[in-house]
Amino acid sequence: MINSIRYFMWDSFMVGVAASAMRNIRDEENEFAEMEYMNITVITSNEPYGIPDSSNAFFGDRKIPKFNLKKNGVHSGHVQIGIQDPFCFRGNATGICKDGYTEEVTGPDSVRVRVATRAKPNVDESSTLDREYYANFLDVLNQPQYKGRFNFTTEFPYYKEVLYKPDFKGKKLGKIVVFDMDMSAGDFLALFYLLKVPVEEMNLKAILVTGSGWANVATIDVVYDLLHMMGRDDIAVGLGDSFGVNQSYSKVGPIVGDCKYSKAIPHGSGGRLDSDTLYGLARDLPRSPRGYTAQNSVKFGAPRDTDFPQLRQPLALEVWRSLVKSIDDGSKITILTNGPLTNLANILLSESNASSIIQEVFILGGHINYKKNQEKGNVINVPSNKYAELNMFLDTLAAKTVFESSLDITLIPLHAQRKVYALPKIIKMLQAKNMTHEAVFTRRLLTRLHHLHQRHHLYRHVDMFAGEILGAVILAGDQKLLNSTFDIKHLKVHTKGQLSRDGEVIFDTKKKKEFKVLQGFNHVSCYNIFLNGLLRQKQSAVIGSYGEQKRRWSSPAA
Repeated sequence: MINSIRYFMWDSFMVGVAASAMRNIRDEENEFAEMEYMNITVITSNEPYGIPDSSNAFFGDRKIPKFNLKKNGVHSGHVQIGIQDPFCFRGNATGICKDGYTEEVTGPDSVRVRVATRAKPNVDESSTLDREYYANFLDVLNQPQYKGRFNFTTEFPYYKEVLYKPDFKGKKLGKIVVFDMDMSAGDFLALFYLLKVPVEEMNLKAILVTGSGWANVATIDVVYDLLHMMGRDDIAVGLGDSFGVNQSYSKVGPIVGDCKYSKAIPHGSGGRLDSDTLYGLARDLPRSPRGYTAQNSVKFGAPRDTDFPQLRQPLALEVWRSLVKSIDDGSKITILTNGPLTNLANILLSESNASSIIQEVFILGGHINYKKNQEKGNVINVPSNKYAELNMFLDTLAAKTVFESSLDITLIPLHAQRKVYALPKIIKMLQAKNMTHEAVFTRRLLTRLHHLHQRHHLYRHVDMFAGEILGAVILAGDQKLLNSTFDIKHLKVHTKGQLSRDGEVIFDTKKKKEFKVLQGFNHVSCYNIFLNGLLRQKQSAVIGSYGEQKRRWSSPAA
């Protein structure tokens, strides 16, 4: 392949070579690269070739190889299984596997293609740009007839960045709360509610976002947008690890990890990349001046430095440490976690005195497996695992770390969450007049979820997002109205590397640790408490939508 173009220019260089080839399709001349016909293939296996190996689905026990491949060819060896396949490493940790390499070969396993072998030098020898493509790339970008028509400052003549921070002077603030979320649709419903609880009762100080859970970490911008809408740009947001405890590969670095557990997230069906459609990334929410930037500060252990450290996305542990330093001596922190326990486990593992600062922890998750309980769990993409719950399954070692800690834990298990899965009932109750912006957004989100749930079997699970309001309501709601009851149970979590059982919450016969487990509550009261909170005019949205924001940016009077 091209060896003279910097890696970040590969894609644009490819477009330039393709455009030149299309312009000169008759004479096959290319302005930017030297072209050559080659017989190539993409290597899918490794030497020694021709030896039977169960890893290779093209051959295996087949009498005739798939696609009529050659039995002793470059596709007939061992296929790499995972990034740490021991076959691929030798004693000095040197990798020998070549899966995915493009090589020039001969014979029926190859395809004849035209290859750009080298970028052509700049014809202008006096130029500081040493490649012809670089010069053309800049010339094309600067052509005035095709310049971009809009950016924020030209499209909106009165555009300005505003941070909304509340004034709490003269108010006695309530207990300090940290919300640990994984950005599922239900987490945003819970966040709306937490922001509506009077600050005299509950003071939400920070949000920790785990990347080991439901949504892609790049969608963290939605958290900033929601906080901006609610006038809470003062709340710090920290980004946690993308992989669970001990699930990233130390040899490769923390950006690469094992998908053994994360494969349970239903991609394309309400999880990962399409989660943006579920909670309004289509720009319903106003845009926040804060936002996601790369983790690029050497100071905090990230792989790259930056000229603008103030724009760096804070990490979860940084936000936690900053919060602990800022609170008064003797004050303690209450944590509500609605996702995998990765962030909480990392806090416990890295901060020796963390347990002494944490007042109590409310964990939304866990499914207690016992003989009388016939309910299944919700790890829907791992059929062999019948009794686990996703928040425990996605990071079992984190769950083990938290369960074995000295923390005061209240568990809100799956069977309790399922009592508030009634999407149509909540939607019907959100029909009041003069609704707040946050109530309108909630109704639209729940309506979309219900529509998907009714329309396609791939979305059969999305009613579970309604259950994620329960942790917030139990933490901050009126317990007398809820009529909630709790049992004391001794529990532990199964974490032995068995996909069929990992994540199960089971009784601990040794009775090492007590948990307060939600057993019963009035689900109608739960709906009422949640909806009444959203409909309160106090602590409501200071800006309702991106549409309202655009109107403000378009008029001097706004």
